[in-house]
Amino acid sequence: MKRNLAILGSTGSIGTQALEVVSEHPDLFEVYALTANNQVDLLINQARKYMPEVVVIANEQKYPELKEALEDLPIKVWAGSEAIAQVVQSEPIDMVLTAMVGYAGLKPTIAAIKAGKAIALANKETLVVAGELITALAVEHKVPILPVDSEHSAIFQCLAGEWENPVEKILLTASGGPFRTRTMEELAVVTKAQALKHPNWSMGAKITIDSASMMNKGFEMIEAKWLFGVTPEQIQVVVHPQSVIHSMVQFEDGAVIAQLGIPNMKLPISYAFSYPKRLHSKAPRLDFTQYATLTFEEPDMERFRNLAFAFDAVRRGGNMPCILNAANEVVVAAFLSDKIGFLQMSDVIEKTMAKASFIPVPTYEDYVATDAEARRIAAGLF
Repeated sequence: MKRNLAILGSTGSIGTQALEVVSEHPDLFEVYALTANNQVDLLINQARKYMPEVVVIANEQKYPELKEALEDLPIKVWAGSEAIAQVVQSEPIDMVLTAMVGYAGLKPTIAAIKAGKAIALANKETLVVAGELITALAVEHKVPILPVDSEHSAIFQCLAGEWENPVEKILLTASGGPFRTRTMEELAVVTKAQALKHPNWSMGAKITIDSASMMNKGFEMIEAKWLFGVTPEQIQVVVHPQSVIHSMVQFEDGAVIAQLGIPNMKLPISYAFSYPKRLHSKAPRLDFTQYATLTFEEPDMERFRNLAFAFDAVRRGGNMPCILNAANEVVVAAFLSDKIGFLQMSDVIEKTMAKASFIPVPTYEDYVATDAEARRIAAGLF
């Protein structure tokens, strides 16, 4: 029986690769819903190819164009963020891939969990912003959250068959991004074009900038805390420039289990879709003879302050990770618009974390208010 999928963010890097996985295994998966933010042309093409029951465009101004382009097909066309939160609750859906960018993924993820849908989680900001709320809801509604980030998928794979054995430490690998060896002076003048050239991975603009600033690794650390029930002290970030080892788990007896492979997001996507089974893939295989050396380094939290901010935020808890995320979304957008410099992003985040209202035990409504307040503060700092 085919698994019905809702793919949120189908026009992004993860979404398009997820649809490739569907194309490679048409006997196993069917697309029930596709959603996008702005890329209406690509969404139209995807809808014509995969013939979902529903397509949703978040930007309501794009709705007339989408509606007209698909009016000859029996596809429901909706628009707006509320429609995305509504579509994930549709009865036929078995799994929701949350591949939207940023805070926008929180509301539909909550709606999908409450509707009892399995979650393939590619939107790390959901757990960064509201990890305690999301994990509690998943337990309450008996919903599995299957990680799609390559690092968290690697950890999940390392833990398969080891669920009863306590984890001593998670070793979360990081490529170090394009500026790993740059000095502070050099970082002060890096350009947007340079920051968008990741050495190993092909990703969307926002996550690529986060990787360059190492905020992405900070977010992944917070996500790992919630996914795997460990403390920040049990998570060690290790810079591994070759990106061959995607992450590791160390157990109480000292054994370390690692998951290796070439950088390819279709592997963690297909693993989440098909777990516990593994699907055949035509992706290139890892050739160890091409990697004479695998190297490892400590991250430099003085040059890459965002990683330190993430550890500080998760240790303080409450709504502080939500503040961190909101400020980061504002500064990344500003950097991509050439409004601030690379190092200035960290300055704004630090000041926003100091100024925003701290709430030790936030509700969902508190997260919404915090996000708005932190964005307003951050935007006023440059």
